[in-house]
Amino acid sequence: MPTSHHAPQTDSAHPATSDIPLVTEDPRFSRRQIAIAIVALSLGGFAIGVTEFAIMGLLQEAVADLGITIPQGGHLISAYALGVVVGAPLLSLPGATRERRSYALFLLGLFVIGHGLSLVAPNYETMLAARFISGLPHGAFFAVAALMAAQMAGPTRRSKAIAAVLGGLAIANVIGVPVVTWAGQQFGWRWMFAIVIVLALITMAAVAVFAPRQMPSKHASIMGELKGLRSQKLWVGILLAVIGFCGMFALYSYISPVMTDVALLDPRYLPYVVGLYGVGMVVGNFVGGWAADKSVLGTVIISMALIAVFMVLFASTAHVVVLALLFLFLVGASASCLSPAMQTFLIDSAPRAPQVAASLHHSAFNAANALGAVLGAAVIDAGWGLRAPSYVGAVAAGVGVLIAVYVIWLSRREPARG
Repeated sequence: MPTSHHAPQTDSAHPATSDIPLVTEDPRFSRRQIAIAIVALSLGGFAIGVTEFAIMGLLQEAVADLGITIPQGGHLISAYALGVVVGAPLLSLPGATRERRSYALFLLGLFVIGHGLSLVAPNYETMLAARFISGLPHGAFFAVAALMAAQMAGPTRRSKAIAAVLGGLAIANVIGVPVVTWAGQQFGWRWMFAIVIVLALITMAAVAVFAPRQMPSKHASIMGELKGLRSQKLWVGILLAVIGFCGMFALYSYISPVMTDVALLDPRYLPYVVGLYGVGMVVGNFVGGWAADKSVLGTVIISMALIAVFMVLFASTAHVVVLALLFLFLVGASASCLSPAMQTFLIDSAPRAPQVAASLHHSAFNAANALGAVLGAAVIDAGWGLRAPSYVGAVAAGVGVLIAVYVIWLSRREPARG
């Protein structure tokens, strides 16, 4: 297996690092070329970040245009997320044995088609279906991009390389989401889909030009990927990711009405709100990549505990604009810090199924997206108020801390079984 798929310093049962040559050892590619290739892959994360998060800042515009309620609008978020949950493993399996660059381009093409359908969807039901289709290639693309970046970077810098790919998603929340939120407010929320299509086409061109061809391990097979999913740690890790990230989405899915109706912020400042959250994501993502190269599970449990604390603080101070913004930033940073560690942990947990294991991080992340939006809609419908989703999210993150402790115990009990 490629060295980037596991942690040789802690698991002697994994194959030796010399079994697969790293891309950095190929004289055709310098470190600068590899860095450019990783940036090209991260552009895909940027496009995905825009479509995944801009809808939250434009929720009120979407609701008005489609003639639906805010909880129904939350289902537009859930539909995309469910597409990721379904598509990540299904589209990753056939990619396990394919050349990775060409498969990444195929997935980006499917992403463009889904957004074209969203752009012209005539009603709410069609939009739900189009959002589901748009989400299908999301997780599989991140999986193949993360594996390409990790193999290029080598075993000692793999989490940083994964963080760089995920960083495109985080940076989208600083630049792309605020710009698209502003454009959607000024010219119509469906401009979001047109902008994402352009970003995806630019990504396809960059990946085709700058990313090297990269074959999977000669031992890779679809059956091998399926057999590798027997790992208990993998499924516990997936549960951890779903529960842990669901709190963040319970809050962020309804950030627009919370800031305008609870904090009494002028709607024109919402692009700055989502931008601030994005800055937190960028900071957390790269801190998380650095920390995960030191201790994967240590990063997981600390990040999860911080999410729980900051969610409570956000919910209890949401009526004070300055404090709400501060704790929103800290929720974004702590949640994003968790992401590279969870991606690395899931790959490590199923070393014989790296492609599907990598994709399941995004299935879990978007199952959390769907669950968070649904739970938020439920408590709002129950009349508990717009702060209630944040309190629900804090409880979920607290449960995540307990699961993280169990994962650490399980890993120490069976270190050699991965």
